[in-house]
Amino acid sequence: EVQLVESGGGLVQAGGSLVLSCSVSGFVFDDYAIGWFRQAPGKEREGLSCISSRDRSTYYADSVKGRFTISSDNRENTVYLQMNSLKPEDAAVYYCAAEISPVGIGLNPALYDYWGQGTQVTVSS
Repeated sequence: EVQLVESGGGLVQAGGSLVLSCSVSGFVFDDYAIGWFRQAPGKEREGLSCISSRDRSTYYADSVKGRFTISSDNRENTVYLQMNSLKPEDAAVYYCAAEISPVGIGLNPALYDYWGQGTQVTVSS
């Protein structure tokens, strides 16, 4: 059974940093992408960043480019999202998701096949 489990959320002051982790288990696929998304109350789910298993290429949404960094540790089957210079508007539930055999690399949530349960990030001003 494929499972994605996020951790690392919490309360941080504006300007601070957090590192989110996405632990992946039950994977039998060689070709996939792991993406990070977030959803704030009353808003649509927003794609933030993703990383490809083929070549570790990455993609970022404009809203987080230069502040967030995605990385992976294949030995630990974990994908990280380093978040710097956090703003109150970054507050949301953050999810990781897996897209199997992706065509290209992107952040369309409809194309992702497996999702974690989410971790809350709160940013105080």
